[in-house]
Parts: sequence; C-alpha cells; structure tokens
Amino acid sequence: MKKSILYLVLISLFINKINAQYSIGHTTINFIDSSRNNRVIQTEVYYPALTNGEDIPCANDSFPSVVFGHGFVMAWSAYQNIWEEIVPRGYIMLFPRTEGNLISTNHQQFGWDLQFLVKAIHKENLNSQSIFYNHVKDATALMGHSMGGGASFLAADSLCSSNNKYLKTLIGLAPAESTTNGVSSISSATRVNIPSVIFSGSQDGVTPPQDHHIPMYDSLNSNCKTFINIIGGAHCYFANPNFNCDFGESTSSSGISITRAQQHAVLFDFVNPWLDYTLKEDCSKFDVFNDSLNSSLRVTYMQECYSHQIPQIMNQNGVLYTNTPGSSFQWFVNGNIIPNATDSSLIPTTGGIFQVEVFFEDSCSKLSSGYNYVVTSSKVNQVYKNSSIYILNNPVSNYLNINSKNPLSSIKIYSITGQLIEEHNSLNAKNIELNVSSFRMGLYIIIINNQNSLKFIKVK
Repeated sequence: MKKSILYLVLISLFINKINAQYSIGHTTINFIDSSRNNRVIQTEVYYPALTNGEDIPCANDSFPSVVFGHGFVMAWSAYQNIWEEIVPRGYIMLFPRTEGNLISTNHQQFGWDLQFLVKAIHKENLNSQSIFYNHVKDATALMGHSMGGGASFLAADSLCSSNNKYLKTLIGLAPAESTTNGVSSISSATRVNIPSVIFSGSQDGVTPPQDHHIPMYDSLNSNCKTFINIIGGAHCYFANPNFNCDFGESTSSSGISITRAQQHAVLFDFVNPWLDYTLKEDCSKFDVFNDSLNSSLRVTYMQECYSHQIPQIMNQNGVLYTNTPGSSFQWFVNGNIIPNATDSSLIPTTGGIFQVEVFFEDSCSKLSSGYNYVVTSSKVNQVYKNSSIYILNNPVSNYLNINSKNPLSSIKIYSITGQLIEEHNSLNAKNIELNVSSFRMGLYIIIINNQNSLKFIKVK
C-alpha cells in the first residue's frame, strides 16, 4: 500500500514537472536607449519566479522572452489575461509603457522601443546584478495588439534586416497598419522573414481585417505564416476590459457573437503551442497547432508554411534517395548513423535496413521508415547517370572506355567516401580509355565536364 502511494506521488511530481506552472514575479526596469538621446523605456516585466510577488528571485531555469506592445491609449495592465496565461508556462514577458499619449503617439518610436527590448533582455542575462542573470534563453517573440501589433512589425523589420539571432517569431493581435511618421507596417512585413502568426476578429471594426490584418499577412516574407480569423471575434477582446478600446469598438464594430472569455480561450489554444514550438523548440507543438487549425470550428485560416512530411526512400538503380525537401539530411543503416551521409541521396556499399532523417528549416525533423536494401552481385560493369555524376559499380574489367560527341576536357573519379582517386585534365579528346585495373570492387563517382554531350560510358 505504501509503495502504491509513493508511486502515485512520483507520477504526480513527474507530470507537474512536464507541465510546470511557475509563480509570477514582477519588476519594473527603466531601460535606457543611448542611441536615442538616452530615451527611457519604462518596462513592466513579469517572469517565472520562486513565489508570487515583487522583485522575487527568478525560478531556477532559463526562459524564452516575449516583448509585448500595447494598443493605442491602452495601458499594459489591460493585458493581465495574457501574462497570467503565458508567464506560468515558463516565459518572461516585457511590457513597455511608452507611447501611451493620446495626442502625440509615435508608432516608429514605439517600434524602436520594442526592438530595443528584444536586445536589452538578453543583456540582462549577462548582468550579474540583474534578477535575470543566467535566466534568459536565446529565443524571443515580438507580440503586440492593435497599435502595438503594427509597431511589432516595424520592430521585426529592423531586427530581421540585421539578422538578429534572438528573434524567432512575430505574433500580431489585430495589428493596426502604422502610417504615421512615414512608416508602414504593411511595407515592413515584406522584410519580415521569421515564422509569423496574425490573429483577427471577424467583426473587428476598429482595424478592419481587409485593410489592416490581411494586407500585413499577404506582405509577410516569412517561410511559415498563418492568418487566424476568429469567427464572431472583436478587436478589443484580445485584452481585458479597457474603457478607451471598448468605447472605440462600440462605435465601429457590430455583429460580435462571442464573449471576451471565449475569444481569450481561442487565442490561447493557438498561442500556447506556437510559442512552445518557436521559442522552446518543441517540434511536436507545431503538429498540435496545425491540428487545431484543421479541427477548430471557431476559426477560419490561411497558411503558407513548410510541412513536416515523413520522408519516403526510393531506389533508382542502386541509388537510395528521398524527394522530401529539407535543409539537411542524415542517413542510417541498421539504426546507426552513416558518417558523412548528409545528402538527399545515398549509394549503399552494404546491405541493411536504411533510414533517412530530414531536417527542415525550423530545425525539426522526421525519420523515414526502414528500407531493406539487398546487395546483388554484378558480373558486368554498370554506369548510372545522376545529374552531372556517373556511378561506376563494381569495375570488373581493366579499362574504362568513354566516348563523347564533343571533345572532353576533364574527368575526375572519386571514391564513394569523396576521395579523389584520379584526375585527367586538358584532354581535348572524344574517346578516352582509362586503366582501372588497380580499382578494388566497389562504387566510384565519375564527374565529366560536358555531360550534355556524353554519348555512353562502358567498360571493355
């Protein structure tokens, strides 16, 4: 009985570890941007802490960060619903309080504030006097609502253009097109190349989707972008009740058919897995995110995104290959890594169960099922064409005869491991005979300079 109780306790602790819910700490930091006349960026920071409270030590881990831009004449406090959802899941959230003035709001300055904070929080990670010393992970999201959403595009533009290594994703909540001060969020979107998500309420009359959200989505240069339309949703319902925003919506939006709490629930159904995927590198959450898109009755969506396809292995004349596009590849035989086998194709030198792992642009990967390759003996020499490469399989004769319509200038022969075996330059001949009597049985790669004019290769 005692063992059973102990077992249940251990299981409970394990589950709590997996789904860690942290306490929320809060601190205020006045960041100084010396490049803009020592501009003061007062920032409210909420973070995973040892206990709830002010200036409490950070929890014992490193955490991704989310820099959040508030809406027009809205205080950071209107987004308590967001930090109370996101911070306990293991994220640091920064809310700048700048550009809240009704008369002189400057969208460009606000965008620069957000851009500055993306860099500033990582400097805190190196500051031994900071609460966040050694607690900030090298992964940050830009996120914002309405004006702050549009300003996030301005910030992402600059950060992407400078190849900032910290910024991993952009999330816009009913983002407003910023056209003040000669800037444009829609124009900035053309230079944003990180994974991005835009949320929109279908009944938003404050920033009508067709004039604001959709043009930003269409302009994004991201290799993975998603537009999520919340059916019956509002502009202000991404935040808690706020007099200024709600008053503006009451005069412009109509047909809102869901509650604020329901819109929050829809938002977090997608934001949570998206942040886990982009900032915590949890590739399984990308599938969760897309499954929700396909199954939810509360949203419609648009998406242009790379897909994590399970690769298939095909065999063409003894060359194994996959057509699944990826940024890199790794081959295995009988469960073991094949050194230097990092191309989309492989020429096996032995039999066995082969697999290929394809890595995508987001560093996620998929592993193929096993392909049983059986080596068959060959009594004749075989040459296979693969683009500019010819493969010599098991040379059994002493000479390799190469005939071409046009004069050949160079021939290079490599071993299957990439070692240059022979090189013949300045040939200027149509018929070449090479002595391969010293070659051992195996596979060799032949590269000929004018493949288009090649007539045939044979061994005599």
